[in-house]
Amino acid sequence: MLFGLRPILEALSAGRTLEKIFLLRGTKNSLVTDISTAAREAGIQVQMVPVEKLDNLTRKNHQGAVAFVSPIDYAPLDNIVSGLFEEGKVPFLLLLDRITDVRNFGAIARTAECLGVQAIVVPSRGAAQINGDALKTSAGALNILPVCREMSLHETVRFLQQSGITVVACTEKAEEAIGSADVDLSGPVAVLMGSEEDGISPDLLNLADVKLKVPMTGQIQSLNVGVAAGIMLFEVARQRVAAE
Repeated sequence: MLFGLRPILEALSAGRTLEKIFLLRGTKNSLVTDISTAAREAGIQVQMVPVEKLDNLTRKNHQGAVAFVSPIDYAPLDNIVSGLFEEGKVPFLLLLDRITDVRNFGAIARTAECLGVQAIVVPSRGAAQINGDALKTSAGALNILPVCREMSLHETVRFLQQSGITVVACTEKAEEAIGSADVDLSGPVAVLMGSEEDGISPDLLNLADVKLKVPMTGQIQSLNVGVAAGIMLFEVARQRVAAE
């Protein structure tokens, strides 16, 4: 963690990757304004919180400001996509809509890296914090697999579609099942997975090119998002290997 207004502003100015910034609610000065502006431009979430929240985060003299430093550096998505096409590779990306459990996120990253995903995309707000638990659960995958943090997944989906990448949503609301002979996943694909609580947000789901569900015959009819992601990513990987 970083403490104090000036150290946090200096970290932002130096381009350090911060996960989240907490500022004391009601504080009004030029440093707070500068931090908020720089964080917004960098896509870093800022929360105005009571002093009790800051005191719970650390016992040190925080001066009304605490920031979490990310253990990884985020990658620009447009550079990832253009680089894949320039290298003659078929894009295989994973979009995570509001996955908030750090262990779920780490497990998904581990599976994604094993199955050939080339980058994970998360929103700048409402996503799991990438911390020690996430890194440990990923078994090192988060040190290998690029993670892109985007301000808007809606704009991200449109950008990917304009780049010739098919966005495939994994949702129980779909009519077609994973493994359907009518759905070709061997080309440029971005798999979209939703949150643990309510799945993919409706407005984002409407943007998807293809919607697929995991076929289930049991009584529970519900899977952990990490398990569902593994099934979906395996099907893409299987089709890509078969097409080679």
